[in-house]
Amino acid sequence: MEGEQKMSVMTLVQAINNALDIKLAEDKTVVVYGEDAGVEGGVFRVTEGLQQKHGVERVFDSPLAESAIVGTAIGMALSGLRPVVELQFDGFTYPGFNQIVSHVARMNNRSRGLFKAPLVIRFPYGGGINALEHHSESPEALYAHIPGLKVVIPSTPHDAKGLMIAAIESDDPIIFMEPKRIYRAIKQEVNDGKFTIPIGKAKVLTEGTDVTVVAFGAMIRECQKALVMAKEAGISVELIDLRTIYPIDKETIVNSVKKTGKIVIVAEAPTSFSVGAELMAIVNEEAFLHLEAPPKRVMGFDTIVPLAKGEHFYMITPDRIFYEIERTVNF
Repeated sequence: MEGEQKMSVMTLVQAINNALDIKLAEDKTVVVYGEDAGVEGGVFRVTEGLQQKHGVERVFDSPLAESAIVGTAIGMALSGLRPVVELQFDGFTYPGFNQIVSHVARMNNRSRGLFKAPLVIRFPYGGGINALEHHSESPEALYAHIPGLKVVIPSTPHDAKGLMIAAIESDDPIIFMEPKRIYRAIKQEVNDGKFTIPIGKAKVLTEGTDVTVVAFGAMIRECQKALVMAKEAGISVELIDLRTIYPIDKETIVNSVKKTGKIVIVAEAPTSFSVGAELMAIVNEEAFLHLEAPPKRVMGFDTIVPLAKGEHFYMITPDRIFYEIERTVNF
């Protein structure tokens, strides 16, 4: 739901910062903290300036201890606060995995609805920035597999703001994954006012008739480059931004495949046991008789993301996406 229509050009970083700023000002139960999230504003400066504006009791640094960050957030959420915590990198979320799986995800079920855990766990994720080990992971399938969690991944500044506000206002725990590769790579006009985007609803970015392409996060930008090649080749592509990994928007995906008869799924996580595999299962179960070609995944290799000198061999390119689009259409 859109608010007032005054617009500003924002990067993804600025849009998330703006969303946090709005909620901190509006709701005194919101607190923002994590590794370097206070004084420095986070390693990517997503929370920059928020401590100065809202005070050290509302925005603050934590020890470098992911399990402790998540554990304290659970206590805060159960006590009436709405914490938004930052874990500094995707690969650093694993020390907090026990707290997330054993407590965050289960609190509502454990108490038979008596207690909610309205907290947001946000972190940068994905490769493409020539980073060190543990800095380029794509663990969305791990968290989407856990009942009780919702998993959100925006691909644009507009969506990042609307989804972040919706996540903070949700009574469910949200894993909010931010594609670091496009933190500052995309600028977009974003409504200055408060608005939300429904969690669990995908978005059809480009309508087409020959093949459905589903992606999310930084891969949307690579798909859009591949669509330029597809257009030159006379291929009509329907591009869908998943936006929410769980709950997944089956209806939008299935309706598109029933129209096009073909699907290509693009994500940078390892291929096996992935969100791509889940999407293929959905299509096979719900639109099997409409398929005119085997569903295809364009995803990462089943290996650790290489370090800087070899990372380009791993990352998905528009050429690779277009190759599979063309091969699927011509099946």
